Amino acid sequence: MCATKKFCPVPFDQQPLNEYFALKKSCFFAWSIFSNLKYIKIICIMFICLLILLCPLAFLINTNYILQIILYDLLLVTFIFILIFTRLYLGWSYIIKRLMSATVFYEESGWYDGQVWVKPVEYLTKDRLIGLYEVNPFIVRVKYSLFLFVILCFFESLVLYLI
Repeated sequence: MCATKKFCPVPFDQQPLNEYFALKKSCFFAWSIFSNLKYIKIICIMFICLLILLCPLAFLINTNYILQIILYDLLLVTFIFILIFTRLYLGWSYIIKRLMSATVFYEESGWYDGQVWVKPVEYLTKDRLIGLYEVNPFIVRVKYSLFLFVILCFFESLVLYLI
């Protein structure tokens, strides 16, 4: 992001653009930026794997009826996905907040002596363009996914209650 220390006093790892690139490369967040088809495939594969892996745990909860076991298993997997999407949303929303902000809060020495740097117009424009056109679509997709799994969890709980 910054060419020299003269123009940008923020440490390299705390610069918003570098935080974005680091998050984009991380294993946990990388799959959330794939194309829509690949994103859905990964979610389906993860859903099926978790469904199989958590099946023994569902047997421990209730072993009376097979339908209840399946519903408990689905509920566990759905809850895990809600946690995953919540973490994805929090991570991406932190990055977009840092990219869109005109100021950058940073710590130089680690002694909790935070400072604020005002971005020059060039950096602010670049960061905001990346935030709007690259990060915002990820946030929207993660929000929709989170909403879908919350609704799914609600209906699974309702069906489990009615049985």
